[in-house]
Amino acid sequence: MPTVAVVLLGGCMGQQLSTGETPRVNLIETGEVKVVPITPELVANSTAGMQAQQVPAELASYRPESYRIQPGDTLLVTVWDHPELTAPAGSQQQAVSNGRQVQPDGSFFFPYAGKINVTGMTIEKVRSTLASKLGRYLNDPQVDLNVVGYGSRVSMQGAFTNTAPQEITPVPLTLSQAVGRAGINAEQADISGLVLVRDGKSYRLDQDALNRNGTIAPDIYLKPGDQVYLPFNDRKEVYVVGEVTKPQAINFKTTDMTLTQALGRAGGLDPTTSNASAVYVIRGMQGMERAPGTVYHLNAKSPVAFVLADRFLLQPGDVVFVGQAGITRWNRFVSQLLPFSGVLRNAVSAGNNVGL
Repeated sequence: MPTVAVVLLGGCMGQQLSTGETPRVNLIETGEVKVVPITPELVANSTAGMQAQQVPAELASYRPESYRIQPGDTLLVTVWDHPELTAPAGSQQQAVSNGRQVQPDGSFFFPYAGKINVTGMTIEKVRSTLASKLGRYLNDPQVDLNVVGYGSRVSMQGAFTNTAPQEITPVPLTLSQAVGRAGINAEQADISGLVLVRDGKSYRLDQDALNRNGTIAPDIYLKPGDQVYLPFNDRKEVYVVGEVTKPQAINFKTTDMTLTQALGRAGGLDPTTSNASAVYVIRGMQGMERAPGTVYHLNAKSPVAFVLADRFLLQPGDVVFVGQAGITRWNRFVSQLLPFSGVLRNAVSAGNNVGL
């Protein structure tokens, strides 16, 4: 019976991290992982190279010019004292019904003025051009022009509550306004990964980092054809397992997550079963065929540990493991052993009965 217990206990311990300063794992012995203690020096070195997020200069410096007509715009031309030109669909109709759309090739037709290529013109330039052409047939025509429908849009994709395209109008549209109108899906969005695609180039704009420490990100004005993508956070997770109150997968919603935050969301260490000296962060296990994984070890019994955990930044894919207290390991071993010992007792009893 004691021999069976030793064998089972040895097999159990060979598969687990120990509760000492240096975990004993078969992977460590084979060089597939390396163990690194979480120290003030490690935390300082890991954060020293972090730079503040900045908006790329070409985005920050862009300022939209006066609105220019684009294909798809709907123009409402008013010629005073000539309702037959101003409202051919009838004065009771909505303005857009009496408007005329700029064609995909940039052309715009108006009676007596003919076909005009208006793409890229300002509203004032189109108005004066129409007045000049109508002046051949009308005496001093008074022309007004309004854009009642817009063909220039910005596309919104990803973890927004409303992904409908947003119009570019004579009132400049900023990135923050577009994001506010689209609405962020707070449960599913990764606000640190927002991407703006402009003229075929992608810009990653970490909205969390840009608006930290009392700073507000500078306005980024959007232009026709821009694409805004907000990624989902379903592939950006850390996993908290072991002796915590609520083992679970935790999504990143912001730029980073500290070890303290992860343990806090998991309800903290289980006060009855956990070993505070056995807190580990397992990193890089998915790519061990290319490079050794790393196990970071924190002795949370030390007062300094609270500061270290609050400054140790986790990465997507990290596994946070909290080991068991000694009595817990023993109790669980005994609970696993008891059914097996019952089988042995029954076998011995049966053997004795046969001997009789």
